[in-house]
Amino acid sequence: MAGPILPRYNLIIRPAASRPSVTVVEFETEEFCDLVGTKLSPEEVEAKVSMMGAAPEGLQGTRQRFDINPNRADWLSIEGLVRSFRGVLGLETGLPSYPVIPGSVRFVVDESVKGVRPFGIGAIVRDVDLTERSLKSLIELQENLHLTHGRRRRKVAIGIHDADAVTPPFAYKAVPPESVRFTPLGLAGTMDLGEILARHEKGREFGHLVADKPRFPVITDAKGVVLSFPPIINGITTQLTPSTRNLFVDVTGTDEEAVEVGLNVMCTALADRGARIESVEVVAAEGSRRTPDLEPRRYTLDVLAANELAGLSLPGAAMAECLEKMRHEAEPDGGVIRVRTPRFRSDIMNAVDLVEDVAIGFGYERVPMTLPRLQTSGSATRTSEFSDGLRTVLVGYGYQEVMSLTVAPPEEPYESPSRTTIINPVTVENSRIRSSLLPSLLALFALNKHHDLPQRIFEIGEVVRAVKNVRLVAGASLHARASFTEGKSLVQGLMRDVGKPFEIEPAEDPNFIDGRCASVRIAGAVAGIFGEMHPRVVAGYGLGHPIVAFELAVPALL
Repeated sequence: MAGPILPRYNLIIRPAASRPSVTVVEFETEEFCDLVGTKLSPEEVEAKVSMMGAAPEGLQGTRQRFDINPNRADWLSIEGLVRSFRGVLGLETGLPSYPVIPGSVRFVVDESVKGVRPFGIGAIVRDVDLTERSLKSLIELQENLHLTHGRRRRKVAIGIHDADAVTPPFAYKAVPPESVRFTPLGLAGTMDLGEILARHEKGREFGHLVADKPRFPVITDAKGVVLSFPPIINGITTQLTPSTRNLFVDVTGTDEEAVEVGLNVMCTALADRGARIESVEVVAAEGSRRTPDLEPRRYTLDVLAANELAGLSLPGAAMAECLEKMRHEAEPDGGVIRVRTPRFRSDIMNAVDLVEDVAIGFGYERVPMTLPRLQTSGSATRTSEFSDGLRTVLVGYGYQEVMSLTVAPPEEPYESPSRTTIINPVTVENSRIRSSLLPSLLALFALNKHHDLPQRIFEIGEVVRAVKNVRLVAGASLHARASFTEGKSLVQGLMRDVGKPFEIEPAEDPNFIDGRCASVRIAGAVAGIFGEMHPRVVAGYGLGHPIVAFELAVPALL
């Protein structure tokens, strides 16, 4: 395959040696210390930041590098790290204050974006001081948020504009691709939205996020000037320069909570450099509200339970001090602590996350070390070892392994054999537990239809069928000459390598073409299915070439 698999299920395929799991944030030690307000050596900075939970990547000249876990979106900039660092040092503890001034700017979200990128919010940030260094830091934060928190702009895309170059109110709407023309950043001359996808570097990189939609999202001002074509590129009219003083920040996406966190992180990072946050009235069909919403979240932490979980024996007042160092507001109240948490802390989801902050605030290096009472040793199960063997075999047949989430969208072109719905899903787009691996493979094909053919991918993973977890192995091949014969040859070769006696019988399945579908039987029981995908399914994923696929139960192959 040419190029990497692009993400739909929080996935990007790279060679194993270069596959990133975290984002690297780097900064000049001198700038970091200036913002902290105290002089520290690079070694002291590294030691403290690593105890906060960011892994040091070492020095490169005068620059320090740290790996940031994706759950700490607020650490994706030097400002966020400084904010936490000052708390750990005891220089500034408790809940950070970010006043939000009510503003007069309106941001109208049209109903036409519901089927494209349904959520859009914004903020005005005034009195920014965009030095060359701070401008670079701002752009790095934006791109880091896109990469991790925004899932390569699928969930969240952020636009930063010179607010003085345009006229509010602003409108977020979806329009026919040929109906709007503007000059995008990085190119000369006006283009319509379709031309931008075809000719602009960012259009080619992120165009798959909107290319299958009949209308594309744009943000315009009161005079029709295009600020942005999210999630692709901004217009040149609102380009930032060192003389820019007032910003309009827009955040759009497919996940409402993630969109709000993205805006909060951007605004607070700018406020930490002295800017003023001004709210925007977001007007939508559901009603109007003001963003950003920086009102702290409230939690209650049980002191006894927290001590037991952390391996500590702190009184309530001392535990509250630890939380204050981690930039929470904490007030002991009998056997519990009333906690108010900053809105940009998207990693705090329950009291257990607060216990982790207690341990960091106390100092991991001070937590008493104890040896486990029981020594155990682990080993790979037979199923795991067998699965590794299957991987080797399929790679030998020219297939590339992928890994996708076990959650799936509520509706897919592929008709799954059973449905297990999540009662309280985090996002609507992932509200079901998968019962087949094939929809994930087909969705990845859809995201990679702009890459060269043939494409052959496989996955070994768990699904849920009849309230039981079942491990399956599935593969799919996409190219102009994909056929039942290819699928049969692969399955026969795989079964031969496994060494299991088997039978192939004609089968019927709505996802496969009649007469080009077969089941695999082992010891008289159906172990799987293979064949040519039905044109309806292929077209449902926006694909234009035949697909042959197989799916087998791993336990039956043992």
